[in-house]
Amino acid sequence: MTTTVPKVFISYSHDSQAHKKWVLELAQRLRNSGIDAVLDQFRLGLGDDLGRFMEASVAESDRIIMVCTDVYVNKANDGLGGVGYEKMIITSEYMNQIDTKKVIPLIRQDGTHTVPTFLKSRLHINFSREDEFELQFDNLLREIHEAPLFKEPPVGNNPFESVSEKPVESVTDKKIELLKIWVEGYNKGAGFYTFDDVQNLLGCSRIFSEVYVNELKSDGFIVGAEIFTGAQYMRGFELTDKTKLYAIQQNWVTE
Repeated sequence: MTTTVPKVFISYSHDSQAHKKWVLELAQRLRNSGIDAVLDQFRLGLGDDLGRFMEASVAESDRIIMVCTDVYVNKANDGLGGVGYEKMIITSEYMNQIDTKKVIPLIRQDGTHTVPTFLKSRLHINFSREDEFELQFDNLLREIHEAPLFKEPPVGNNPFESVSEKPVESVTDKKIELLKIWVEGYNKGAGFYTFDDVQNLLGCSRIFSEVYVNELKSDGFIVGAEIFTGAQYMRGFELTDKTKLYAIQQNWVTE
């Protein structure tokens, strides 16, 4: 199985050696957790083209982490240095798409929670408190790997909706065909059928016959039954009152 490795570019300002070390360690943790974290400290050496590196990193990455310190925010808003250049690239290529979520604002500030002006409406993640680092790092990993802690469950059935208001939608065309034949047989006095009878009625394999019968049973249209033929007991199925009501609603029978 092929695993997709998300590529993430980390944009930050060189505020201090301590801050550069913090960003480096963040990138190392991300790479150890299955993320191709792109960082200038890993990729650039003396003589390399900084502008080309920034442009390629922004264009080729799946997500962009903006480490928003006070210095970073000021440089981004004023268009200064490498931060200003990266901000210009990002705004010109991506932020004109109102529904993009490529940029992840990461707050790392003391007492403030500001982001560059063009990111004001975007949700951010806060790494300002060291005692919450592991919690926020887990949240960041889940966001990048698209593995939310809580997944949206499917919408269930309306518990107040009766059969008369809406026929059961899980009945496929083939099952409806079987049910209709069954109703016609019931009106002629033959409402009891075995698996073999169903297979003969539909002209299909036994496996499909059993699938259709089991689903009809699960939907409450038939129930298991047993009859005595005079020599032995036979197990099969017969219609329920729910089916009879359904047949009337579908105009399969008349008075």
